[in-house]
Amino acid sequence: MKILLIGEYNSSHYTLKEGLEALGHSAVVVGNGDGFKKIKVDIKFNLRFNSGISFYIKRFIYKLTGLDITSLDIERQFNKHKKHFTNYDVVQLINESPFKAQPKTERKLLKFVFDNNKNVFLLSCGTDYISVKYAEEKKFRYSILTPYFENKGTKKMFWHALMYTTAPYKAMHQFIYKNIKGVIASDLDYDIPLKGHDKYLGLIPNPIHTDRLKFKPLDVFGKIVIFHGINDNNYYKKGNDIFEDALSILQQKYSDRIKIVTVRSLPYKDYINAFNDAHILLDQVYAYDQGFNALEAMAKGKVVFTGAEKEWLERYNLEEDTVAINALPNAEHIASKLEWLILNPEKIKDISKNARAFIEKEHDYKQIAKQYLDYWTANF
Repeated sequence: MKILLIGEYNSSHYTLKEGLEALGHSAVVVGNGDGFKKIKVDIKFNLRFNSGISFYIKRFIYKLTGLDITSLDIERQFNKHKKHFTNYDVVQLINESPFKAQPKTERKLLKFVFDNNKNVFLLSCGTDYISVKYAEEKKFRYSILTPYFENKGTKKMFWHALMYTTAPYKAMHQFIYKNIKGVIASDLDYDIPLKGHDKYLGLIPNPIHTDRLKFKPLDVFGKIVIFHGINDNNYYKKGNDIFEDALSILQQKYSDRIKIVTVRSLPYKDYINAFNDAHILLDQVYAYDQGFNALEAMAKGKVVFTGAEKEWLERYNLEEDTVAINALPNAEHIASKLEWLILNPEKIKDISKNARAFIEKEHDYKQIAKQYLDYWTANF
């Protein structure tokens, strides 16, 4: 089959492409490289005018005319590549704003995609109308909006999520759902809000390139290395402030037994190697399941503090603290879990091996690609 994957988060679509190609299919990924992460794509859309003096010029033009020059430039790039958006067996959108343009422009580009392709699917991956509305209504025990409700940061800092429930994005959501064959969730954080929706096809776990990401057995002699990767744009959303508080507690008690490594907003190619020497990786707090970064770290045998809630344990029939550590939004709780690992280093080795085995069983990129093919073809 000939498949078009529009948009990218981390490397989820590109890894899916690799799995599809390993099974004998043709796949093309279109995207902007997920911002500063600079993820590899086949057709690159550049997001211009979002930094430096050009950003202020963009704001001035918008206030004066109502025109968003970034969106106009995205449309120009789309028109340049228009021939690459027609006649696919399957098209999948990474979420409800795959081109990262204003809703008016996004809708125009997606109409062309819908008009020229019969089988278009949506991946609920990253924020969208349904997941954000569910979080806004506080139906989760906690969510990416919990720090917003707790007045951590400004509305502007959370706008990348909150915008999805505004009228223009809600209208976009409705337009997309009228034109897609179905929606697939990439993990439980999107699966839970979609339960019962007539367009929902089910959850397919994120694909992880198990051939490329090598497992290295951990040596637990000497200092335990704890890695904390911070994305400055999502500092509160990911719970980085809570991780930092937990590390402060730990540093006071075990400074002679641990080494803390903190990095900020690294491009993907640097990030994926930055934690090679770590035993423990702090990923995110406000999640029920693992995102892409956590899964790749688990594939490399790291003990990851991330979303590993009871819903996840039940889905995969796992025992708590055997494959990943559930990072609750409580610094003292996280510090106590870290302390448990420091005092029981053999547990680090056990969880490391279990994490790799779990990725191979549930997230192998070729197996996941096969699941997508099954879901797509069943809904043509």
